Amino acid sequence: MGKRKRIAADARKEAKQTVSLAKLNNIPTSPRKMRLVADMVRGMEAFRALGVLKFSNKEAAARVEKLLRSSIANWEAKNERKAESGELYVSSIYVDGGAMLKRLRPAPQGRGYRIRKRSNHVTITVDALSNKKQN
Repeated sequence: MGKRKRIAADARKEAKQTVSLAKLNNIPTSPRKMRLVADMVRGMEAFRALGVLKFSNKEAAARVEKLLRSSIANWEAKNERKAESGELYVSSIYVDGGAMLKRLRPAPQGRGYRIRKRSNHVTITVDALSNKKQN
C-alpha cells in the first residue's frame, strides 16, 4: 500500500476511534413521543444531555438516558479511558418506527375500531468534541 493510502487509512481509523454507537430496538412507545425527547438532546454535550434527560418529566426520557449512558460507556471502552466533562457530545440521535401490533376493539353495530400499538428503534452516536470543531 502506498504512503498516501496508508495516511488516509490511518485517518479513517482514528476518526472511527472517537465515535461510539448505541441502539435500542422495539421500545413500546410511539415514535412521535420518543422524537420529542430526542430533539431535546440532539447536538448537546453528553453530560449536559444526561442532566436534561434526568429531570425531564417525559416517560421516554428515562429510556433515552439509559441509552446515552450506554453509548458513553461504549466510547470509554473503545478508547480505554474515562470521558471527561465537556469532551463528548451527541453527534446524532434518530428514532425510527418499529413493529406495530394491530388489534381491533369492538364497536357498536358489529363494527371494529383499529388499535395500533406502535414501537420504535432509537440510535445514538456519541463523538469526541475535538472532531466537531474540525468539521
